[in-house]
Amino acid sequence: MKFLLVFDFDYTVIDENSDTWIVKCAPEEKLPNKLRNSYQKGHWTEYMSRVFRYLGDSGVREDEMKRTMTTIPFTTGMRDLLDFIGKNKDFFDCIIISDSNTVFIDWILKAANFHEVLDEVFTNPATFSGAGYLTVQNFHTHRCAKCPKNLCKRKVLEEFVDKKLQQGVKYTKIIYIGDGGNDLCPVTSLKKDDIAMPRQGYTLQKMISQMSEDLDPVQSSVLVWSSGVEILSHLKLLIKE
Repeated sequence: MKFLLVFDFDYTVIDENSDTWIVKCAPEEKLPNKLRNSYQKGHWTEYMSRVFRYLGDSGVREDEMKRTMTTIPFTTGMRDLLDFIGKNKDFFDCIIISDSNTVFIDWILKAANFHEVLDEVFTNPATFSGAGYLTVQNFHTHRCAKCPKNLCKRKVLEEFVDKKLQQGVKYTKIIYIGDGGNDLCPVTSLKKDDIAMPRQGYTLQKMISQMSEDLDPVQSSVLVWSSGVEILSHLKLLIKE
């Protein structure tokens, strides 16, 4: 019996958006209007590339960014949840699929000592250039019309599950825990034995509710959560079954 836990990161594991949190490093903790207004829907990674360039031009360096990012708060109950998962790896594989970037997620997880809980993290690759600027790239290319240009979480999830199947691992259930609109695509790929866990009051929950009203519900069970405590309680029940 093995369960796959799939986490989004921003507003799920942490209680903020990591990409907007970094603006605290900017002069006066804000971006120029022209830069802030340059975002185009579906092109978030390109927008963040411009933000990181602005921070670099403003003299913001790696150590300051790291100090800022490691103060980001975890969502209530998430530390206890991750601690529980780490102690029960016989039952759980655990991955993150996120629109953040490798540098931010690595900093935050390592500072909290949770990096070993995760089997894999799928997110936009980032690195510091020789000049000390943070650069970020799209995670992959895909043909999904529903997802932003840089990341289709459904494609990532399906490829991971297929890879594990080839290694002889077949999951009893997939449990998808997220909050945002870009989590809907992978949630619609879940089967009837799986569980979608949207955060209460956030976009994903509203979209799943709308699908039910439109008589086109998701196939999986749906369990709404507002803190990691509720997710933890459900995982404890699962491993007792």
